[in-house]
Amino acid sequence: MTQHGQSSLVALAQRAADLRRELNEHSYRYYVLDAPIISDAEYDALYNELKRIEAEHPELITPDSPTQRVGGSVAEGFAKVRHPQPILSLGNAFDAAGVRAWHERLVRFAAQAGLLEAGLPEAGLDSFVVEPKIDGLTIVLTYENGVLTQAATRGDGEIGEDVTANVRTIKSVPLALRRAVHVPARLAVRGEAYIPIKAFEQLNAEAQQAGERTFANPRNFAAGSLRQLDPTLTAKRPLRALFYAIVDWVGDDAAPATQWDTLEYLRAAGFPVSDLSRQINGIEAAIAYCEAVIPRRDALPFEIDGMVIKVNDLTLAARLGYVGKDPRGAIAFKFPAREATTVLRAVSVQVGRTGALSPVAQLEPVQLGGITISNATLHNYEDIARKDIRIGDRVIVKRAGDVIPYVAGPVLAARTGQEQVIEPPTVCPFCETPVERREGEVAIYCPNPDCPGRLDRAIAHFVGRGAMDIEGLGNKIVAQLIDAGLVNDVADLYTLTKEQLLELEGFAERKAQKLIDAIAASKEQPLERLLIGLGIRHVGSVAAHALAEHYGNLDALLKAELEDLQQIEGVGPVIAQSIRQWAERESTRRLIDKLKQVGVDPHQAPRRAEEGTVAGGAFVGKVFVLTGALSRPRQEVAAWIVSLGGKVTDSVSSKTSYLVVGEAPGANKVNKARQLNVPMVSEDELRRMAEGG
Repeated sequence: MTQHGQSSLVALAQRAADLRRELNEHSYRYYVLDAPIISDAEYDALYNELKRIEAEHPELITPDSPTQRVGGSVAEGFAKVRHPQPILSLGNAFDAAGVRAWHERLVRFAAQAGLLEAGLPEAGLDSFVVEPKIDGLTIVLTYENGVLTQAATRGDGEIGEDVTANVRTIKSVPLALRRAVHVPARLAVRGEAYIPIKAFEQLNAEAQQAGERTFANPRNFAAGSLRQLDPTLTAKRPLRALFYAIVDWVGDDAAPATQWDTLEYLRAAGFPVSDLSRQINGIEAAIAYCEAVIPRRDALPFEIDGMVIKVNDLTLAARLGYVGKDPRGAIAFKFPAREATTVLRAVSVQVGRTGALSPVAQLEPVQLGGITISNATLHNYEDIARKDIRIGDRVIVKRAGDVIPYVAGPVLAARTGQEQVIEPPTVCPFCETPVERREGEVAIYCPNPDCPGRLDRAIAHFVGRGAMDIEGLGNKIVAQLIDAGLVNDVADLYTLTKEQLLELEGFAERKAQKLIDAIAASKEQPLERLLIGLGIRHVGSVAAHALAEHYGNLDALLKAELEDLQQIEGVGPVIAQSIRQWAERESTRRLIDKLKQVGVDPHQAPRRAEEGTVAGGAFVGKVFVLTGALSRPRQEVAAWIVSLGGKVTDSVSSKTSYLVVGEAPGANKVNKARQLNVPMVSEDELRRMAEGG
């Protein structure tokens, strides 16, 4: 190699090192501090530059490079890993009295063992760190000279499974320690891998809509994701991690001396640490903080089943020793249970806005998670039959995502023989119209568009954030308005007066005026939002956007012929037929007339043909359909595709260029793509296409 070539390679190596350091720092700011200082596009530009350098010079690739998060090989199994120190569990307390009893035992043991006389301050037994007890999967990460070399599950506490390739795909896990801290020769840390609740609920909803298997809870989903033999599958799942302990430290400098200093070190080193953690003096203050978190539990982004109270002084905690396998210096304050058993008295039916009939369990009231449960979802009649749930059964009730109660199954040992099999209805219980079961779907439907059972769901959908976004109009108020006879359809919302609202329970002057103002403001929503709000079957955000751009107003859409509708990108035969059926109903015409009379008649200028196309974009001329759970919300992925010149539609057709397949994809779209020989690509493959791969 010439001297010029050598100097050029040295410059590239330095640039690659600078890019790695910069990208890792931006990941730290994004995933740990939640305070990014550059845009996604700027990050992508830096990432792509590093990727190009490494592609041209593979010898410059290092293990801590952000491009190396996902490996390409599929493992045959998981190797066993012995932890550097035992990964122990914790003793439990189920109320404040249990925590006080633990603390009393702690003080008594310390005095009897002579620990306080040994020079350790008595105040150490009243200085605590309180942390969330995350309901995830324990992982132990090892860093050699600051670079991640191994990740393992907890296993039996002594030996776990090597899941290094999978953990590397979790973007909140640092591949290398930040040099802002002292980096020991070897560092092992403990944390929890989890899936955010919103991401879990989205994945389950999409799986249920597609008639596929749903996941029992976020913890099981996280555990299954980390134990995928193919790390590319793990990479597609939105896993996160939080860290809270140092398991092993080998280096010249001493490890942090307190638990609080440990958390500060971990955060500075690049590890995500929970913002719920607190340093607290006094056991009563620690208990009070734990109890204060209970009502906030449902608002947290991750599942927790309690809080952990730890003696802050780590030297003292170590000297306190163990009770069996539980460290004396820490206790888990467990929150109220999220599972209970009770008797299924009866089954009622709810009608969704599309006419789907959903069975609802009427239960003997039972306390669960701090609230009284008397109703719970049974999902659908096929699920009831599969689980063999019967009226009169003692059933297990859980709270999905710690919010929605559902019946998990019967307690078979409690059966008496008097239980009754649950039969699906043959007619709608609200309008007595014969029900329908559509091919390929598990739900049964009431086909009557004017069914009175649909009203509350239709209004709730209309006012939702994805539609007309009327703030303050929740389900309870919708029910109040219907029960008071003030609202018989969505158009009636716009005739409400402040005086009428003040007659309802819970309304004062300010609340009533705010709701009236929010309803009036929704008149300014664009046409596509109104189309979503009207609940036309099969018309989602993509189709609504395409229809609004093509027709510009409601009158033009109502007059649209079937053939014309099918020519619109994003509107296939099924959607077109659904729109025509909706437009031809007399009830639709009446509702549109009422909406116009109250001032809801948005006009949207049709897009010119050349608008929205990016000259030279990687996806110009290509049509995409998305299915399954992706790493980002579908709207964001769709917007990114459009920014590169592509189009996104709701249904697979002969015009579809690619079906982008995420986690738990819809069976109908996948089968249709196979029938039409439409190529299917993963999200990673889509990104490579965008990069010219």
